[in-house]
Amino acid sequence: MKTHGLSRVFRWLPLLACVVLTGCAGVPSGIEPVQDFELPRYLGTWYEIARLDHSFERGLSNVSATYTMRKDGGVGVLNRGYDEKKGRWKQAEGKAYFVSKPTTGHLKVSFFGPFYGSYVIIALDQDQYSYALVCGPSRSYLWILARDTSLDPAVMAELVAQAKELGFDTDALILVEHDQSDR
Repeated sequence: MKTHGLSRVFRWLPLLACVVLTGCAGVPSGIEPVQDFELPRYLGTWYEIARLDHSFERGLSNVSATYTMRKDGGVGVLNRGYDEKKGRWKQAEGKAYFVSKPTTGHLKVSFFGPFYGSYVIIALDQDQYSYALVCGPSRSYLWILARDTSLDPAVMAELVAQAKELGFDTDALILVEHDQSDR
């Protein structure tokens, strides 16, 4: 019985797992997270203004994310959205931690188990912390967030232009409706 090839595969599995899991918390090439980031100013509720489609938010409107401090120094994450088809709110609780320095807008976030995804703040209103442009580990994930359920059209246009220049498919952005009370 030949197990030589199989043992070679098992020997590489831990390395492969590390590469895959680390890659999910990485930054897409050519994108730099914001610097001089101040977590206390970022905490609180943000509303999703636009996003690229992905399975875990598909069909949701009225999406918000609330960030709080955790006792372990991390960030608590509560994502909520309204599922129109089911007529009910859905929510997911997670946790996030800085990947490097707490002044760099790059966190890893987990909603289940030991698996983390990247949360990269690409652009941020450094004065008021009133809007943000965020991506995930690849250019398939993009969110435009604001402290209110709407965003000034000029700011929106600027963020979309910046995302397009960085290689995101901005023609595929979904504008998120906010027409339900979330409480």
